[in-house]
Amino acid sequence: MRPRNLKDSPTSSSYYKYSPINNNPPPPSKADKQSWFGRRKQRLFCYAKLFLIISMAGQSRKWAILVATIWLQAFTGTNFDFSAYSSEMKIMLGISQVQLNYLAVASDLGKAFGWSSGLALMYLPLWVVMFIAAFMGFLGYGLQWLVLRGIFSPPYFVVFFLCLLAGCSICWFNTVCFVLCIKNFPANRSLALSLTVGFNGVSAALYTLAANSIDPSSHSLYLLLNALIPFLTSLAALIPILRQPELDPLPSEAIQRDSLIFFFLNFLAVLTGLYLLFLSSSTNDMSSARILFGGAIFLLILPLCIPGVVYAREWFKEIHSHFQIDGSGFILVEDDDLEVHREMSIRGGDYASDTMSLLGNWKEKGDESTYSFTEPTAAKSEVCCGPVIRKDRLLILGEEHPASVLVRRVDFWLYYIAYFCGGTIGLVYSNNLGQIAQSLGQSSSITTLITLYSSFSFFGRLLSATPDYIRAKFYFARTGWLAIALTPTPIAFFLLTGSGSALALQAGTSLIGLSSGFIFAAAVSITSELFGPSSVGVNHNILITNIPIGSLVYGLLAAVVYDSNAVNSSQGISMVTDTLICMGRHCYFWTFFWWGCLSVFGLFSCVLLFLRTRHAYERFERDRISSQLD
Repeated sequence: MRPRNLKDSPTSSSYYKYSPINNNPPPPSKADKQSWFGRRKQRLFCYAKLFLIISMAGQSRKWAILVATIWLQAFTGTNFDFSAYSSEMKIMLGISQVQLNYLAVASDLGKAFGWSSGLALMYLPLWVVMFIAAFMGFLGYGLQWLVLRGIFSPPYFVVFFLCLLAGCSICWFNTVCFVLCIKNFPANRSLALSLTVGFNGVSAALYTLAANSIDPSSHSLYLLLNALIPFLTSLAALIPILRQPELDPLPSEAIQRDSLIFFFLNFLAVLTGLYLLFLSSSTNDMSSARILFGGAIFLLILPLCIPGVVYAREWFKEIHSHFQIDGSGFILVEDDDLEVHREMSIRGGDYASDTMSLLGNWKEKGDESTYSFTEPTAAKSEVCCGPVIRKDRLLILGEEHPASVLVRRVDFWLYYIAYFCGGTIGLVYSNNLGQIAQSLGQSSSITTLITLYSSFSFFGRLLSATPDYIRAKFYFARTGWLAIALTPTPIAFFLLTGSGSALALQAGTSLIGLSSGFIFAAAVSITSELFGPSSVGVNHNILITNIPIGSLVYGLLAAVVYDSNAVNSSQGISMVTDTLICMGRHCYFWTFFWWGCLSVFGLFSCVLLFLRTRHAYERFERDRISSQLD
């Protein structure tokens, strides 16, 4: 497939310089040698182009892995539909609100055992870890479904263990998804993580559609679906995971093409979220729910087509393009465009070190002048509280922090408090959403509220990728984005404190879902940037220990207030069972008030973290720009 050259055609005289009749052909001239080397060079160039096309076909398998990861995340966020069946479980077990809160804590406590999934990956293949997670979820949720059906009547501590097992399965699934994104997208892993983690927030909306398409009146059905669907999704994801491509350096054109594909995938994700928000929440009819659920499945399968279209376009251009050689060499990789990938290659191919791309184009150099810091400029903006902001703050991003060093850093505890008083409160709110709606007389709207929280949590997770998309035009420290994302949480709780209307409940639920979704998705990147990419696995698991602690503290506060108001209210006694049911705004009034105050404290902590780290982010951005200009 080389260009035709008339000089080398069979009709040219030079082509027939050697004839079988002539036993002693004349030696080739200098021009013949140059022509032969030119043809050889063109042929090698054609082989290189052909190899590139074939390798593109191999690289396309990574997009199948990304779609499989999206499926896993979309159907394994099973803890978000707890409020759909929590009231029925409370009645079936005959327990108080405090005891019900302990079951929610058990589900969140599974995140404290996230280190076990990383330990398992050291000795077991990735697909085995995935099916262990599926089996834990099948056992935990399946036995809980038998409890609600009255087939199985275990003591309370057994149900607590089943909730713990189910929560642990979610954490194991998340670990599998993180590893798949980090390994297969070394140059765009932050985009891959934000996209796939975002779909975890839409799980509750998908399960609501699935339950309504089978039996809208059955709340126990959620537990059966939680047990079966993740297992079936694991079977569907098995083939792409087993056929992972080799991790080879990518040319600059491939990275640009990948960024384009991520743009289209995020656009399609937004359409999926809008579809679930405006259509799935508007119907409880079985036939309509089946049609809408089928449409949701179609939208989840559709991402497989976008990489295929882009690659087909590239193949078409490669096949029909004219091969030309400009210059003396064939350069596949531009150093400036692949700085991240080169950093990954220097540091090796293990999963932990691969997370370096979460730091953008940061380069480690032996020259300390690379990290020069202008303290006089910083002092001008920190006159009011300079000592507090400057003391023991981070000076560079990406510096590795072992666990023993991490727990002694002020910045870590500010980050811990911001997460504890922000995203964790939103998660506890979603666990109590069933009782909140019931107390306000909105029991018929529970599925709508779950869909609202799920959809806006999904949008919040997608918005966490905004800093990466607008980075070239507007750069802002990621900790500053975190502070902005935390702002809607106190607004929502004070709105719920001031009004008990259905509109306020829906608006507050949407704001809390949006805020907590952003925090959950951005946390991995922020942990990697502040405390080192190689230690991100251990450090992030230390960070999320605040989730079971917050679930216990915040949930216990809400349960105590709920039970005390149920006892003191004449409307709070259930005539059917001995279970206490509180009705009215007073059931969660003080809970919303204290949650709002705590979230304000978390916002203050996050702003302080931003002020302490923004100079490290600014220095990192200056170094990145200067390295591109060199």
